[in-house]
Amino acid sequence: IEGFAATIDTAAWVVLLLMFELETYVLEDRHITRFVAWTLQVLRILCYAIICYAFFGYLTKLVFLLQATPYTSISDLCSIATQDWAYATDLDQYEMITASTCDTFTSSSQFMRFSGMNALVDSDGYRDIVRLGWVDVINAGVWLGVVAVLEMDVQLQTRERLHGRIQRVSNFAKYILYSTLFLAAVYWGFKGDFVDFWDAFLWLVAFVFIEL
Repeated sequence: IEGFAATIDTAAWVVLLLMFELETYVLEDRHITRFVAWTLQVLRILCYAIICYAFFGYLTKLVFLLQATPYTSISDLCSIATQDWAYATDLDQYEMITASTCDTFTSSSQFMRFSGMNALVDSDGYRDIVRLGWVDVINAGVWLGVVAVLEMDVQLQTRERLHGRIQRVSNFAKYILYSTLFLAAVYWGFKGDFVDFWDAFLWLVAFVFIEL
C-alpha cells in the first residue's frame, strides 16, 4: 500500500464517485433494497478507510519534510559528486548528484538534508517542497470535508430534510470547500506539475456533475 498509495487512493475515490452517482441519479428509491443499501454502505466504509489512510500518508510526509535540518558540512554540491548523494528537484523527485550534474541544480551554498536520507536541497527549493507538502495535506483534508458534506446531503435528502437553512449551510460549506480545492489546483499549476493541476481540475469537474 506504500508503493502504490496514489493508485489505491485514486481507485477508492473512483468507487466513491460511482456510489454517489448511483445514489443521487441512477438508482431510484425503490431500487435501494436492504441488500443494495448494505452493499453500498460496506463499500463506502472501505473507501473512506482508504482515503483516510491516504490523508494520514500525506500528513506523515509533511512531518518528514519538516524534520529536515541544515547541512553545513559542504558549500558546494560538486564536493560530494562521488558519494551517492541525491538532490531534491521537486516533491518526491530526486536526482543523483554526479560530476556532470552537480553544478546544474543550484548555485546556493546553503543546503537542507532530509532526515535519514542522503538527499539535499537548497533553501529556496526546500521552501517550495514544504509548501507543496502543505498543499497535499490541505487538499486531502478538504476532500474529506467534501465527502462528509455530500454524505450528509444524501442522508438528509432520503429523509426529505434537505431544505431551508440546512441546505443553505450545506451550500455555503461546499462553496468554501470547492474554492479551496480550486486554489490548490491553481497552485499546483504554477508550482507543481501540470498533471497535478489537471488531475485536481478533473476531480472538481466530476463532483460538480454530482452536485447537479
